[in-house]
Amino acid sequence: MNAAKIVEDLKQRFPNEPEYIQAVSQVLPTIEEEYNKHPEFEKANLIERLCIPDRVCEFRITWVDDKGNVQTNMGYRIQHNNAIGPYKGGLRYHKSVNLGILKFLAFEQTFKNSLTTLPMGGAKGGSDFSPRGKSDAEVMRFCVTSA
Repeated sequence: MNAAKIVEDLKQRFPNEPEYIQAVSQVLPTIEEEYNKHPEFEKANLIERLCIPDRVCEFRITWVDDKGNVQTNMGYRIQHNNAIGPYKGGLRYHKSVNLGILKFLAFEQTFKNSLTTLPMGGAKGGSDFSPRGKSDAEVMRFCVTSA
């Protein structure tokens, strides 16, 4: 494995996801030496399987605010890796949420679960909906709609 080349390839494949690229570029050099001691990893294409999520779901969420106006937000679910168990990861609701941020968080969740010996894979979900400044009723309508 050449970590720098893999990161460059990922930059080409996912140019609009700098947070995800940053996470991968910080992890790969730390495992490069050990990875290269195991030719069976290369044969199994392990690095790509580790870096690329198993599944990415992107969807629209429409909900009605307190004034009766229809609002639209984006929702995401990243199922990153389930090699050691079922997908596990929380939800993030913040106006800055986008696909790259959630791919970064799901990538890190995979390592977090693995390093804590939790037999769970990594995932993350969320939306660019910010509950800040919203009424309880608006948050409830958003959550019911997005379920």
